[in-house]
Formats: sequence, C-alpha cells, structure tokens
Amino acid sequence: MPASAQLRPALVLLLLLTLITGVLYPLLTTGIAQLAFPHAANGSILTVQGKPIGSELIGQHFDAPRYFWGRPSATSPYPNNAFNAGTLTASAGSNLGPQNPVLLQAVQSRAGALRAADPGNTEPIPVDLVTASASGLDPHISVAAARYQAPRVARERGLSIEQVHSLIATFTEGRQLGVLGEPRVNVLKLNLALDGL
Repeated sequence: MPASAQLRPALVLLLLLTLITGVLYPLLTTGIAQLAFPHAANGSILTVQGKPIGSELIGQHFDAPRYFWGRPSATSPYPNNAFNAGTLTASAGSNLGPQNPVLLQAVQSRAGALRAADPGNTEPIPVDLVTASASGLDPHISVAAARYQAPRVARERGLSIEQVHSLIATFTEGRQLGVLGEPRVNVLKLNLALDGL
C-alpha cells in the first residue's frame, strides 16, 4: 500500500479526533458544568456588593490583627499566588526537610509574629499557623488555629469571645464525605462574615 493511501485516512482521523476531543467534548463538559454547577464552574468566586473578593478555593493573604490569618505560603513574600509572571513565583511547597535550619527559622519567625500580634495568648500555637501548606494556596485552617486567633480578633473588633467562637462554629466545615480529612474553617468566608457584622 503506498504511503499516500495511508496518509489520507490518518489525516481524516486526526481531524475527526481533534474536533471531538478538542472542541466538542470541552464545549459539552463546560455547558454541563455551567448548567449543573455554575458557582464551581466559574471558580467559586465570592462577591461583596457585586464586586469579586476572591475564590473560596484559594487562600487569601490577611495580616491585619482584626482578621483571621490563613496558612503561611512557601511563595512568600508573594503569598497565596497561583502564578505571578512578574516574580516568576507559583504555587509550591518549600521542599524543606525537618532537619533543615531554614525551616526552623521560618517556623520561629511565624510563631514570633503570632506572639507579637497577641502577646497575652499563651496557648500552644497550632502547627498549621506556622507551617506552609503543600501548595501555598490552602484556603482553610484547622478549628484549633481559628480558636487560637479568636481572642486577638475579638479584642481588635470589640466583640465578645463568644461571638467570635459562634462565627467559627458557623463556618466550620465537616470532614469530606463524613470521613476524609479534619474539620476546617474557610478563612476568607470567616473574615467576610466578620466584616459583615
């Protein structure tokens, strides 16, 4: 069989598969997602007065004492950034092992910042407030991390500790499928609720 006889069916098949997998399938899945899950399909964006504030799936940077702080990012000083072409930083873990002195210095620095923001708090600092998440984009903190920060946030906002604990309980998400992971709190949603008080 000559090569030209094989070339035509190969090109037809290439064009057909390109049309199916590169055009029709993406359009179909996008259309179904837009109909069935429009919030998730559009990035789970949270808005305030019609203005986008951020995605509930990507950690936001908060450092004012009146807000709950999320997990540190290994991409500092450009925290919680999926990709920044100007700085060539992206979502990433630090790859620092437990024996690395740089990791110890980073943890001590983060613990120092937490203690400086709330000098009267003598409770043990939850580990997720001083260690970076694997992606640097984690939008959640543990319930313990939220409760650790509650006295500072309550004092800074002139709220009672009970009000702040109630908000934490309201925004605590359970385990996925009832068994996976630990209960957690979405920092952006919690801070938006605080601003709404």
